[in-house]
Amino acid sequence: MDYRRRSIALYKELHRLGRDHDPAYNFHRKLRQLFERNRALTDPAEIERAFQMCEYIKQETLALYSLRKYRHLRRVYPPTS
Repeated sequence: MDYRRRSIALYKELHRLGRDHDPAYNFHRKLRQLFERNRALTDPAEIERAFQMCEYIKQETLALYSLRKYRHLRRVYPPTS
């Protein structure tokens, strides 16, 4: 898969994940700035490092969403003793 297709797919995936993010954090603006900043990369090692950073952001965002759902469930259902 070439870098352009991979970056577009990753951007779209992160953009979809950002829909559920807190609006005050401005996730989409920060995501756009991240991709714009790395736009002119030409070294394959740097490009791979940028992809790894995006994958890390994706995993952390998913983990935060799971944690938020878990916290909500704990609030909704009282502990059984």
